[in-house]
Amino acid sequence: MNIAIIYYSQTGNTEQMAELVRQGCEQVPGVEARCMPLDKVDDEYVIASQAVILGSPTYEGSCAWQMKKHLDTGPKGLAGKLGGVFVSQNWPGGGGASFAEMTIIAGMLVRGMIVYSGGIALGKPYLHFGAVSAQAPEEALYRERCLKLGENIANKAVELFG
Repeated sequence: MNIAIIYYSQTGNTEQMAELVRQGCEQVPGVEARCMPLDKVDDEYVIASQAVILGSPTYEGSCAWQMKKHLDTGPKGLAGKLGGVFVSQNWPGGGGASFAEMTIIAGMLVRGMIVYSGGIALGKPYLHFGAVSAQAPEEALYRERCLKLGENIANKAVELFG
């Protein structure tokens, strides 16, 4: 079972989240997850994956323009795959993380993906739309959110496609 984690990171915060999401995915037996920055996406791996998780920093209440452009220009191999999202934001009390997540989710839905997070149904830490971290995921809560998102997506991918 393959999972592609595609992210854009300008400062390294979102990249750190991607690595934690990957670790969460690989807690599920039989799952291999690979992190890919937007400028180095392995299309063949994405096409062979059962799930794709996208991550971005939050800018002005939305995702980074680089992630939006990626979604707008027709990435390969997303239709029918399970999708999840994660975003970093600069300030813990706001910054538009929910809007950034929903922008990415909208792009996923348009591309024919099945979007999932586990929400509040799978207990704490709650994910709502996906994992959110204030800057780098240094606090336990932010690390746990990333790990949980990866594990939730991997478990659901195994359930749906395994």
